[in-house]
Amino acid sequence: MKIALLQIGKTNERHISEGLDLYSGRIRKYTGFEIITLPEIKNTGNMPAGEQKLREGRKVIKAVDKDDYIILLDEHGTEMRTVEFAGWIGKLTMMSGKRLVFVIGGPWGFSDELNGRAGFRLSLSKMTFPHQLVRLLFAEQLYRAMTILKGEAYHHE
Repeated sequence: MKIALLQIGKTNERHISEGLDLYSGRIRKYTGFEIITLPEIKNTGNMPAGEQKLREGRKVIKAVDKDDYIILLDEHGTEMRTVEFAGWIGKLTMMSGKRLVFVIGGPWGFSDELNGRAGFRLSLSKMTFPHQLVRLLFAEQLYRAMTILKGEAYHHE
C-alpha cells in the first residue's frame, strides 16, 4: 500500500518541516509514503474564494491518478478517535490496492469538483488549525495509526 499527503504550498516553518521529515521517515518504515506539494495559486489577493477553490481543485485533480482513493482533510468531515482511524486505514489497505491520497486544501476549502472526486472527508478536529500545522498533526496521527496496526507500544490507551 502507498499513502500520499498532497498539500498546496510549501511548508515554510522550519519546526514544522523538521517534524514532517521526522514522521515521514517513521511512516516509511511501515508503508510507502510521499508528500506531494503543489504550488500555491498566484495573485489571489482580489480573487473570489470560489475561483481560488476551483483552481486549486483542478490542480489537485491533475496531480492524482484516476485510481487513487482521495481523502479530503476537512473540518466538516468525519471525526475518528485515533484507534478508529488506525482500523479504518487497515480496512482500506486490505480492501483496495489503490494509493490513498490525503489532501490538505487551501484556506477556502475544496471545490465542488474535488468534493465529488473524493471518496471520503476526514476531520482531524472540530477546531480550525493553520494549514501548515495540519500537515504535522496528520503525519503524527498516520504514524501513530501505523504503530497501532503493528501492535507497537507508541500509542497508550
